[in-house]
Amino acid sequence: MTRKRVALIFGGRSGEHEVSIVSARSVMAALDPARWEAVPIGISRSGDWLTPDETRAALESGARAFHGLGRPLLSAAEALAALASCDVAFPLVHGTFGEDGTLQGFLEMAGMPYAGAGVAASAIGMDKALMKAIFREAGIPVARYSVIRSWEYTLHQNMSMALIDDAIGYPCFVKPANGGSSVGITKVRSREDLPRAFAAAFAYDDKAVVEEAITGRELECSVLGNEHPEASVVGEIVPDREFYDYDSKYDPASKTELYVPAPIPRAVADDARELALRMYRVMGCEGYARVDFFLTPGDRLIANEVNTIPGFTSISMYPKLWEASGLPYRQLLTRILELAFERHTRRPRP
Repeated sequence: MTRKRVALIFGGRSGEHEVSIVSARSVMAALDPARWEAVPIGISRSGDWLTPDETRAALESGARAFHGLGRPLLSAAEALAALASCDVAFPLVHGTFGEDGTLQGFLEMAGMPYAGAGVAASAIGMDKALMKAIFREAGIPVARYSVIRSWEYTLHQNMSMALIDDAIGYPCFVKPANGGSSVGITKVRSREDLPRAFAAAFAYDDKAVVEEAITGRELECSVLGNEHPEASVVGEIVPDREFYDYDSKYDPASKTELYVPAPIPRAVADDARELALRMYRVMGCEGYARVDFFLTPGDRLIANEVNTIPGFTSISMYPKLWEASGLPYRQLLTRILELAFERHTRRPRP
């Protein structure tokens, strides 16, 4: 069997740069060497593209981030040549400029098969305001929310606060519409907390989502597939602090607990898996995604979000849920890449 060359693209300009590198290290180590040859292509914090040799050297040095390396995309001839030599791409750039459809659009224009969601689903998955609007239109239950632009808040601060007072209430969460890994999210307990919360959100995006705080358990489900997706067992996250923030997810000292499978009644788990598939399909996802929701004390499920490039270390929730469902990490990676080729082959090419 001839090995296929896989371009692992990771790093990037978002606040999740370091997380992306950790995911890529794990994927590189786990790919089946009999089937796949990994070609690592890093992207620096400033958006410059590294060659595979530069990327490997940085990883071998123990770098947690890429600084001062690479060249701007349009002049990164060696990195682009390496990409062109590959059979398939595996984008692992979490957050903006990678998970938001921009990288997917570039790969579409290049005519290259790639793992994960397409352009539209990726863009919707990154923009929480668009995602919630689509879920609400489809009749999928979501928390009460409002969307406020930075210029609206600057010009009409009192009106923005009054809107939150009347439509959302407290406690609530203020978060950047485009972002991930809980970067820029603040729990707001009163109107006095809002200026600080908006400052944090607008540091990452010019659009903020203000969402009611749901009292409930945090559940996650992994979905895999193109036309006929499948859902994994359901897992539960019990944060070690008030909410599942960046440190709770990634700090080595975090005491956050992951339960796989979640200790919930079978009927609730079945409903959660069905809701996960529904959310996945409504967004038009393909390949793979992790679906998050809340379970209220009355056993009501409320959609939170769909993460089209979830964390991908061997201990991340997405692969852990599939491992508990009978699909080990290495086989999961192979299936994701197979799905990339299947989607590319069936799509019309005018």
